[in-house]
Amino acid sequence: MPPMNITRFIPFIIILIAIAMVSCNGGDRESSDTQQNEEGRILDYETTVTFLSSSGDTLNVIDAAIADDESSRSEGLMNVTNLPENAGMIFIFNDNQPRSFWMASTPLSLDILFVNEDFEIVRIHRNTSPYSQESIPSERPAKYVVEVNAGYTTDNDINEGGRILVDL
Repeated sequence: MPPMNITRFIPFIIILIAIAMVSCNGGDRESSDTQQNEEGRILDYETTVTFLSSSGDTLNVIDAAIADDESSRSEGLMNVTNLPENAGMIFIFNDNQPRSFWMASTPLSLDILFVNEDFEIVRIHRNTSPYSQESIPSERPAKYVVEVNAGYTTDNDINEGGRILVDL
């Protein structure tokens, strides 16, 4: 048997090493994606919500993500770990009826505002408990629900009887 010329196999060895490196980097990328997911969801702010006093004065404006279908309403702010100061989420329903929310899988304490079909704030629950499965009821019919960071409504003098404007 003639001696083997190993130099013939160098291109194949290089290809195998390259494949192994790509596989290893892919594994690192997956772990990076997992790490990013552990840091929380990133929201897409699609609209603005303006808060008005009962006399009609503008109190403040937030950028808001929209939850307007069953899937996005169910997910809400679950797994969101960072919400900018002037940001939140608006839930839009098809009808005006009593609503109930909960904080399961929601790591942030929130203020939850229930708003009727006339855009009047009918109920505010302040400083809700993260991860709680306790029901948070509107007690009156609501077509919209706005969630903002805990303390936001107090800091901006937003109260029941005030109104919202939504840029849809």
